[in-house]
Amino acid sequence: MRIQSKGAIVIDLIDLRRRLHQTPELALHLPKTRQLLLDTLEPLGLQIHTSERCSSLAVVIPGAGPGPTVLLRADMDGLPVAEESGEEFASTNGNMHACGHDLHMAGLVGAVHELHRRRDEFRGNVLALFQPGEEGAGGAELVISEKAHLVTGQTPIASYGVHVLSYVEAGMFYCREGAVMGAALVFDLELLGRGGHAARPHMALDPVSTAALVVQAIQTFVAQNNSPADPLVVTVGSLTTGTAANVIPSRALLKICLRATSRAQAHRFYAKIRGIAAAIAESYGLRLRAKVGPDLGPTVSDANGAALARSTARELFSVERYRDLVVPEMLSEDFSLLLEETGGAFVLVGAAMGSDPDTLPTNHSPDVRFDDSVVPDVASLLTELAIRQLNTTTNAGDERI
Repeated sequence: MRIQSKGAIVIDLIDLRRRLHQTPELALHLPKTRQLLLDTLEPLGLQIHTSERCSSLAVVIPGAGPGPTVLLRADMDGLPVAEESGEEFASTNGNMHACGHDLHMAGLVGAVHELHRRRDEFRGNVLALFQPGEEGAGGAELVISEKAHLVTGQTPIASYGVHVLSYVEAGMFYCREGAVMGAALVFDLELLGRGGHAARPHMALDPVSTAALVVQAIQTFVAQNNSPADPLVVTVGSLTTGTAANVIPSRALLKICLRATSRAQAHRFYAKIRGIAAAIAESYGLRLRAKVGPDLGPTVSDANGAALARSTARELFSVERYRDLVVPEMLSEDFSLLLEETGGAFVLVGAAMGSDPDTLPTNHSPDVRFDDSVVPDVASLLTELAIRQLNTTTNAGDERI
């Protein structure tokens, strides 16, 4: 899709997505990514705020007169995953946009151009926030601490964002009132034993076999406490210990991600898992050390935001292309922090490159692929959400005068 704004500025969104895909960068500092975005945005002559502490961009699109602010957000960072997708435009730098953030950025660029073209249709401001560091680097917390969401001088009346899913039919949109994505609590469990010679295991306290028992116990706990209506997902993503076959190490470290439908549930389940691990460790003479890392609440759409997302998607695309989400996706998002500040909604977008979800690679997989034909629809949805939110609010204000 090519978007032309006033002044004959033309941008090919799918080409932009593929250029962003080729140069993924990690965490908070994304100089190449930011420059690509600036190259597409600076010709519009809009007010652009940059940060020295990270690679964020805050772009203000003013309307036809004074009014409130609506925030649109896209995440920017990739993952430390070596790409195996086979795409002609695949990354070769050892990192990968394996979660679709390149589609999010291209979609928001399209929305900025479209909002600039249609600025006579709304009053107030739209703030487009390109945020780094979503993948566990504290990006949302940082941009909020820098007040990037307040650069118009106002707290936004609502925030909207999207997330593509590689395993959902391309072009389908999902939202719901309440939790759209789950809470996530990341923590370490370190088993402290006593190292020794592999020939004399009775003289050591082996953390390897004990760690294996802890992993099994965690999965048993999940199986016994999971509910379809209130999901619990726990993943041991890393277990590191030892250096050689004939050496019993003294420590084993488990890195774990726990996902639940609320922060309270996540903390309750964490306390139980830590207690189970401590009991197992003690029974084998080992000690347990626990450390909590990132702690995100659920990504919650409020009633007004969810209703606007539903009506907008149905009217823009069709009733058939929108469905209410039944239960939350147990992914997590630091956009949750912006929603806590402003309210609004988060919309899930299908971008599958195939028809059988059971065989498709998921987000974060090295061979995941996304159907980037959805990018123009993302741009259109974000544009309409911002305009309709502003017009609903300003029209209501006019009626009260």
